[in-house]
Amino acid sequence: MNSLRKSKLSPLALIAGMHAFLSPAAVAADGAAAKPVSIVFVHGAWADGSSWNDVIPLLLDKGLTVVSVQNPLSSLADDVAATRRAIDLQPGPVLLVGHSWGGVVITEAGRHEKVAGLVYVAAFGPDEGESVSALLGNKDIPPPAGLGGVYPDATGYLWQKPENIAEHFAQDVSPAQKKLIAATQNPIFAKCFDEKVGAPAWKTKPSWYILAAQDHMIPPAAQKLFATRMNASLTTLDTSHVPMLSKPKDVANAIIAAAAKI
Repeated sequence: MNSLRKSKLSPLALIAGMHAFLSPAAVAADGAAAKPVSIVFVHGAWADGSSWNDVIPLLLDKGLTVVSVQNPLSSLADDVAATRRAIDLQPGPVLLVGHSWGGVVITEAGRHEKVAGLVYVAAFGPDEGESVSALLGNKDIPPPAGLGGVYPDATGYLWQKPENIAEHFAQDVSPAQKKLIAATQNPIFAKCFDEKVGAPAWKTKPSWYILAAQDHMIPPAAQKLFATRMNASLTTLDTSHVPMLSKPKDVANAIIAAAAKI
């Protein structure tokens, strides 16, 4: 009997083979080869990949492959590049999930050939040539209360006042969570909000939208507009701007349902 020591396979080839064998998504229930669906999360402004920590375990329990991108929030191009690197590593079709500013990122990065669908979570869904600044400046939509607590530092990055996070960004999470969000916030470069997107991925890929009905950062009316024009399947949750923190099970269920249709 051949031993591993006598095998002509390289160590990297052996590792790759073991991963394919052990992956729960590699074989379908009937024994046929299956294309694994990977969920790639893209966080928003003032956040990082850990903002999805309450949702990720619920998806892993369903056997889904999950990656949460760590975007630099330094420019749209930089965030798209980071997201594309994560997409490149996935073995099969990708369901791209973006929160808030992350919606702008997935609108661009979603043109990647591996992306099979998009999920917007209380997110911007810009059309071609639109920017966040232009969307928030829409005269038909009242300016969100949460913008009043955003301020720039000397280098051009935007921060939130702790009281703004408590009252407008994440008003429906625990006091301890509010303090943690304020202490760990990841600022975004202000000029990101002026950058315009190219051809939006949602025009050619199936899309889903999770609308946060008590959002003080992106008006619910704007979210409804985004979902309607992209013809997205709509789920409405009675939450603040961070439904993945206040209602992670509901967010996970919506993502699982979307993944089942990929």
